[in-house]
Amino acid sequence: MAIHNLIGNEGEHAARDFLITRGLIVRETNWRMRRLEIDIIAEEQDIIHIIEVKTRDADNIDDFDPMRAVDVAKQRRLINAANVYVDIHEIDYDVQYDVMIIAHDKHLGTYDIDFIPNAFYPQLRTK
Repeated sequence: MAIHNLIGNEGEHAARDFLITRGLIVRETNWRMRRLEIDIIAEEQDIIHIIEVKTRDADNIDDFDPMRAVDVAKQRRLINAANVYVDIHEIDYDVQYDVMIIAHDKHLGTYDIDFIPNAFYPQLRTK
């Protein structure tokens, strides 16, 4: 496995643990169906959290803009995936789209987590 994939997987584990310590129930990690994918699906009361996790090396985090990494195209894919997931599981909860930025300090072996709740909202289409 490539080193960036290993760091990404470790970052997702850190994100999962972070969510659990805050009382969320992690329903799925790395959920996939065909070309759709969601990093983490968590639940809190009557809210389903669709969470995109971005792990970066702490040495390069200052130049990282999370909302450029989760651009409009990525947002559409997440929204489509969430719609499919909610339909399949017949979930009648509100859906919230969150982003987690994980800064991995390779020297210390630690992860700094920045949780961005409601990072974006689905856009209404009129046509």
